[in-house]
Amino acid sequence: MEDRNRRRIGIACGAGAGALWGLVFLAPEIARAFGPLQLTIGRYLAYGLIAALLIVPRWRALSPRIGRREWLALGWLALAGNTLYYLLLASAVQLGGIAMTSLVIGFLPVAVTIIGSRETGAVPLARLLPSLALCAVGALCIGWQAVTDLAAAATAAPLLGLLCAVGALVSWTAFAVGNSRWLIRLDDVSAHDWNLLTGLVTGAQSLLLIPLSLLIGGWSQGAADWALLAGVSIGLALLASIAGNALWNRMSRLLPLTLVGQMILFETLFALLYGFLWEQRAPTLLETAAFAAVVASVLSCIAAHRRPGKVQAAA
Repeated sequence: MEDRNRRRIGIACGAGAGALWGLVFLAPEIARAFGPLQLTIGRYLAYGLIAALLIVPRWRALSPRIGRREWLALGWLALAGNTLYYLLLASAVQLGGIAMTSLVIGFLPVAVTIIGSRETGAVPLARLLPSLALCAVGALCIGWQAVTDLAAAATAAPLLGLLCAVGALVSWTAFAVGNSRWLIRLDDVSAHDWNLLTGLVTGAQSLLLIPLSLLIGGWSQGAADWALLAGVSIGLALLASIAGNALWNRMSRLLPLTLVGQMILFETLFALLYGFLWEQRAPTLLETAAFAAVVASVLSCIAAHRRPGKVQAAA
């Protein structure tokens, strides 16, 4: 019963994180007057400042538990899961659209599940094949849609967007696996504190990007645009980076790595939903088929984890 409750709470946290993270796909469209680098700096400066304010009361008790290895881990996790990931994702959205980007990121469960299947005590990969197959079907449907859009485009923007989305997928796969392992390793650091520490490091990385952004230029937007960017950045920092990451970290401690990977599909589902609402259109037939396949993939993966104890005993 305890394992069942852990799975239920973990899945609920994963769904909540996906709903909040789906909002990040909208930001590049809402604040389209700004480039991906500016969007990344704005979002993670806000994240870093909020994390700093929240962590100050806990710093004395927390700092002795974080050594050099932990800071180095936070550095690459912040880069892979936040700074580099969002820079690539924002570029993909502005070049190729929300639907294409979100479905490419939807490949993440396949990558994480394959890696996680080698972990001790993981559900055998053979039991996950139906879930992986359904995920692949959904991604192929949107992939076909993206290829059709690319053929009709007059520029190489969709292709560049697709490449950026693939880069974001690789970056976040590395983060999902590494972050889950570090959370399991650090029993004396809460998931919330680890999220705030990640925010501090990400905020520092965004400060380092400011000189590069000034060198590139493109800071001539009007006051209304800057107000919009500030609102979007603060909203993403609170909803996606603070609340969403906290839910994800909580889930990472409750679920096995193979199921953790599948939970990112909720982000794909919500990103698609938000994208269709923003564009004020209904999904195409291929997009509907992909949506159904992704939902079935999540349900299939959850079913594969219902009785891991009996499966291991039989093995």
